[in-house]
Amino acid sequence: MATDIRNVSKVFSKTTALHSINLSINDGEFVAILGPSGCGKTTLLRLLAGFDSPSEGEIYMNGQCVSEKNKTTPPEKRNIGMVFQSFALWPHMNVKEHIRFPLLHHQFVKKEMKANPEKRIEEVLQIVNLQSFSHRMPHELSGGQKQRVALARAIAPKPALLLMDEPLSSLDAELRMDMRREIQQLHRITGATIIYVTHDQEEALAMADKIVVMNNGKIEQFDTPQQIYYNPRTEFVAKFVGKANMIEGIWCDEITFEPFGTSTPIQWKNIRVESQLKEKNLCPVRPEQFSVSDSAEGFPGEVMTVQFQGKEIHYSIKTELGLLTIHEDALKKPFRVGDHVSIMLKQPSMRNEYAKTSALSLN
Repeated sequence: MATDIRNVSKVFSKTTALHSINLSINDGEFVAILGPSGCGKTTLLRLLAGFDSPSEGEIYMNGQCVSEKNKTTPPEKRNIGMVFQSFALWPHMNVKEHIRFPLLHHQFVKKEMKANPEKRIEEVLQIVNLQSFSHRMPHELSGGQKQRVALARAIAPKPALLLMDEPLSSLDAELRMDMRREIQQLHRITGATIIYVTHDQEEALAMADKIVVMNNGKIEQFDTPQQIYYNPRTEFVAKFVGKANMIEGIWCDEITFEPFGTSTPIQWKNIRVESQLKEKNLCPVRPEQFSVSDSAEGFPGEVMTVQFQGKEIHYSIKTELGLLTIHEDALKKPFRVGDHVSIMLKQPSMRNEYAKTSALSLN
């Protein structure tokens, strides 16, 4: 379902939760709304679901206005499905009954599915791999199985738009990884438009076709995961997605940056960043773009913390440029707290080459 959000604002009492949001989502896209707690992402999802109406602006679905100031089409009259953070399963219904319920009551269910709901129930059970659990009650299911039931209930009537509000936040790390794959598979099978709210940047980067990064009720950037990561447009996006080190300095030309505060002058060449960051004399450097060694090249630093992460070692290093976060390959020589090291920017930057070619392909 194609969805257009036009100049939407939402005010609660004296608090403005959303500021003039404009967003166009194409039919069949998987869009993640990413941001910290309180940024307005759940408020936006509630407006899309029809639980609230905007204070200003309009929302269109497939060309029809479904929300405007103080007026909204209720959820049951929109061709949507919803997956909640808390699963929201009914304790008196088994798995099969959860899937049957929307087939009998959803307004947009096709006649053939209403006439033969058992066929669709079996299809959905197979999609979510719950065939052998069809008669289990919610209290007899694990967390991952409960989430599959919530997904099955949402997709059973074949909604054109599937809304998900942090559906994996209550699961452990391993289950979250498994469910990411299953949700991606659901998207391929159903072809529905998915709008997925999360505060987890890894989820958004791994699953979405496009990401909306929100902060303080505003959209900071709406782009592909690759562009969000490699070519952030604002300081907030650079810090929030991928935890970039923000280096202060001066731009000598369009692609040459000279950091402030080093004992000997340093120039980084072939750096491409957005103009908004250049205007602030900033250069975002991802943790994996620095290299650490005990050679004399680069600029000096002292290792403050070391965190082993399997394939990587995460260092925090005190330097002339401030405290830097650096990720190194675990197979390289490890350093310990207190070691004095040398730091260099890896050249050429893979990020910049990707950003350049990706930007060309999008134009």
